Amino acid sequence: MQFQERLVSLLPGRMRNQVAEWFEAAELLGEMRDPKVLAAIGPAGVRGLLLHRGKQGVPSQMPASHTAHFDWTYPHDQAEMADLYRRAKEGQWDGDTLPWSVSVDPYDPEVPLIPEYFMDFDKLEGMGARLTSHEKLALRHSLCAWMLSQFLHGEQGALFAAAQVTEAVQFFDGKMYGSTQVMDEGRHVEVFNRYIDTKLNKLYQINDNLYVVIDSLMTDGRWDMKFLGMQIMVEGLALGAFGVLHKMTSEPLLKELLKNVIRDESRHVHYGVVALREHFRNHISERERREREDWAFEVALLMRNRFTAFEVYDEWFAHRLTRGQWRDLVMNSPGMAAFRDVMFRRMVPNLREIGLMSPRIVPHYERAGLMRYYDGAAADKLSAEQLLSDVS
Repeated sequence: MQFQERLVSLLPGRMRNQVAEWFEAAELLGEMRDPKVLAAIGPAGVRGLLLHRGKQGVPSQMPASHTAHFDWTYPHDQAEMADLYRRAKEGQWDGDTLPWSVSVDPYDPEVPLIPEYFMDFDKLEGMGARLTSHEKLALRHSLCAWMLSQFLHGEQGALFAAAQVTEAVQFFDGKMYGSTQVMDEGRHVEVFNRYIDTKLNKLYQINDNLYVVIDSLMTDGRWDMKFLGMQIMVEGLALGAFGVLHKMTSEPLLKELLKNVIRDESRHVHYGVVALREHFRNHISERERREREDWAFEVALLMRNRFTAFEVYDEWFAHRLTRGQWRDLVMNSPGMAAFRDVMFRRMVPNLREIGLMSPRIVPHYERAGLMRYYDGAAADKLSAEQLLSDVS
């Protein structure tokens, strides 16, 4: 890495960031040792990290291939999923009932979208980027808009994946519950888009790492991989991110919006744990389980890298800081550290619960600094109220 950074530093300024991006993509893809994992993620990695397919200003076409599982006997075959379906019906809410009349001023220091401590401005100044008080508020506005934009893009992916999973899942009670998640995800797209459009007036393009995950999930034909990717990885990490932002923001409309979304998401991740726990432990081969274990670890690294906000860097600091400086700033800023902490506190116990944390893979999580989350409570043991109180 140090050699690469020295090499990049010798290049002309306009080439420096592009070559640094290529090195980062090559390093990430080069870490995938399992050829089946590389085959599953690699093509999506090329489309997202190198070709930037999510940033071309046109709709993305992703060929979806999966088997739709019909059961003409309509069995009640999974009691815990049936209970989730009942709870989901009772928990439906209308986005129009949120207090949209609240005036949101992203530059009001008395009602901050995110607190000033979210970003380490002293460290930023030490890198040579001194900001005025107004610029600090504007940067916090940009960071909040970037986070909510990624939430919105992730929810669109979750909407499409939930529709596919509902077709493909092999439990009929799971199909009934899945139908409620499709509605939930549509509502989440609605409220995040409305908040960004009418309150923040700033939509960022999808982050390349997030695009890779969504592309990989949508084009994989295996129903359990869609479940693993969306219900455990994306939804689990999003649940943590929503919780941290709910705790940090002082803006009342955003806080209420996130509270409602968190209640939905707690059911979604619970659904993934229930669907995959028995399947991974009893109905796949050891080779297939190892592949899913490796895939989940690689996606965990992608999701960790997702929160480096290079889209904000490109807008604010591309000619003032190197990508390495920005990555160091973001990875060590208090707000982003809190995001990563809660996100992996949610995800790692779920991987343990569904049987994807064998002694073989544990050393990889240890090297990534993620094993400290291993003993936490999985989603099937956490209510929405517990999740909200945990970050309040």
